[in-house]
Amino acid sequence: MVEFKVVVSEPANGRAYTLPVSGGQANTLIGKKIGDEVDGAPLGLPGYRLKITGGSDRDGTPARADLPGLGRLKVLLSESTGFHPRQEGQRRRKSIRRSEIAPEYVQINTKVISRSEKSLDELLAKEKPAEKAG
Repeated sequence: MVEFKVVVSEPANGRAYTLPVSGGQANTLIGKKIGDEVDGAPLGLPGYRLKITGGSDRDGTPARADLPGLGRLKVLLSESTGFHPRQEGQRRRKSIRRSEIAPEYVQINTKVISRSEKSLDELLAKEKPAEKAG
């Protein structure tokens, strides 16, 4: 069974929320690409539109939007996603995940494109335990 952590960033207030997603909810994301817009209803966010901005796999390998397809690829990188050089002109061959969402992903990063009337705080509020009488 596929499980993801979907990180939803709210640019309006600068907050980020983590949603654990599994089963049929996770299957709606498989096959999508970085940069695609998805409906928030299958993720428990009715009325929201989300844009996929990135992700990573179980080893922490980041995904890049400019590499089409599935799987990993070793790429020679200068300064960009996945590598930040310490010296001027430094390059390094790094393993990078391609842009199509696969079951090997663990985390998927998204940002809110359009909102519903309810805020994310209201939709994602965890039920507080009942207060003890006495």
